[in-house]
Amino acid sequence: MSAINVYGQAKEKLSEIDLDDRIFGSDVKDHLIHDVVRMQMARKRRGSASTKTRSMVRGGGAKPWRQKGTGRARAGTIRSPLWRGGGVVFGPHPRKHDLAIPKKVRKGALRSALSLRNKGGKLWVIRDLEFGEIKTKRFIQFLETFGLNDALIVLDKEDINVERSARNVTGIKVLRVEGLNVYDILSHENLVLVEKAVQRIQEVL
Repeated sequence: MSAINVYGQAKEKLSEIDLDDRIFGSDVKDHLIHDVVRMQMARKRRGSASTKTRSMVRGGGAKPWRQKGTGRARAGTIRSPLWRGGGVVFGPHPRKHDLAIPKKVRKGALRSALSLRNKGGKLWVIRDLEFGEIKTKRFIQFLETFGLNDALIVLDKEDINVERSARNVTGIKVLRVEGLNVYDILSHENLVLVEKAVQRIQEVL
């Protein structure tokens, strides 16, 4: 177990919390992170690219010219892949790009990502993050207090006031703890966790 400071919204130290070294202090395994990020990016692909084969292209029912005697190459349809406006050979068709990654690998990658931020001194724990109203200006003041301009903020529960206050702030993303993932952790320089979110993470991982 290693301890980390718990701060208030004004960056005053309130207490300390013990972090499980198996989650926040484990070895950073790059190959696990790579596999999971690749999986997440693949799942974002729509896979809707589509082309028509020669059988799907409209027209071409009649033979363009007779088989012999014209001096030209024989042709059976104007929709041949060799012709302009014809079908496409081996073109893309709608498909899924999903990759199957075992649950143990996904959890291992998440532990590595959390450990990477903790070891780099880019992990912050705050007691709570409650504004009482939707106010972007107040949210920006909170960020300036901690010197954050690129951060992933993880809440322990739904909080519309915080989520909407941060919606238009560049470089900031707010997630609920159940949506925590490797790609978003690595996409932001800092990781800010609400104290109760830390407890939820340690229970799951």
